[in-house]
Amino acid sequence: MASNKDLLVADLYLKAVLPVLKVIIQDDPKTARKFENITAHVIFRARHEDSYLGANLYFNKGKLSITEEPLNSGDLIFTFGSVKKMNTFLAGGLALPSIKGLFKFKLLTSFISTLLLMKLMMPDARPKDEQKKYLKVKMALYMVTTALSKLNKSGDLDMTEWTGQQPDRIYQLSVDDTDIAAYLRVKAGKTKSGRGFYQRKRPFVHMRFNGVDNALKVLLKDAEFVEAVDNKYICIEGSPEYAANINDFMMRIQALTT
Repeated sequence: MASNKDLLVADLYLKAVLPVLKVIIQDDPKTARKFENITAHVIFRARHEDSYLGANLYFNKGKLSITEEPLNSGDLIFTFGSVKKMNTFLAGGLALPSIKGLFKFKLLTSFISTLLLMKLMMPDARPKDEQKKYLKVKMALYMVTTALSKLNKSGDLDMTEWTGQQPDRIYQLSVDDTDIAAYLRVKAGKTKSGRGFYQRKRPFVHMRFNGVDNALKVLLKDAEFVEAVDNKYICIEGSPEYAANINDFMMRIQALTT
């Protein structure tokens, strides 16, 4: 039986990490070409009690949508023996699923190669290529804002205590000189994440990374948060205290998913 921690980590992977496949498909030209003519249903699941825990991935000519139940039939099905094994695989560890649909070679190779690109989000991944640097930062910020909201909705005590004390506030993250932007909205204990810039009110905290390279220094922990602010790798507009809180929760998400 999966532990509560395993289930939390799986929830973060399925609802915050897997969705960043959309970034790869949309923003990586090589991957975009692989999926431009593919229409398929891929199931990614793990055995849990008498059923499955996982996600349905629907590819439709370069677009991807993800849903949860049901998890029964698809063109390509990855099944792990346990939730823990699925988590291990998604963290880059050694855990192999059974695969149904091996004969659909183009779909299989396209999907696996895209999954491998997600390893860019691993804390030890230091891409040299400019496009991959961009992808790593964009995937990381999209993932972490979604994961923060999921962590709150899971009932995490530290997160719910922090969000429960706040009125309607926007925590904006962005990277200068790029289109990378994501936000977390907090309102009386409830949270919602989004892409781009929140337009309806000014952010309570805006964490502006000074370009992709400086964002990487922070994400790779080459500089601690205070040092990053002092060196202008990141500019904090708004409350420094609450920005530090967000950074602490971001580091916790990274620890859970790697």
